[in-house]
Amino acid sequence: MARTRNPLLTGVRLGHGEIDPGFILKARKGKVFISKYPDMSNVIPSKLQLKSNSKFTAAIAYARGIINDPVKKGAYKVRPGMSVYHSAVKDYLDSH
Repeated sequence: MARTRNPLLTGVRLGHGEIDPGFILKARKGKVFISKYPDMSNVIPSKLQLKSNSKFTAAIAYARGIINDPVKKGAYKVRPGMSVYHSAVKDYLDSH
């Protein structure tokens, strides 16, 4: 990982994320670094990871179903400090 002080790369908006195919900016302790994009092609998820990924995918589908229906969205009980979407995701994950 190479450290950069380039103001174009360390700006408020561009302090992290992909900058070019194959490169990524990382911010650590107020310093910005450029590194290769991680290659995850050889990573095999465990059964537990696959199970939790499918559970989260179902929670996202549930939340999108609620926010896309104006009647359900208006009637949904929202947790304090959360949006309808995030409340629905949390409710689904808590109940399953």
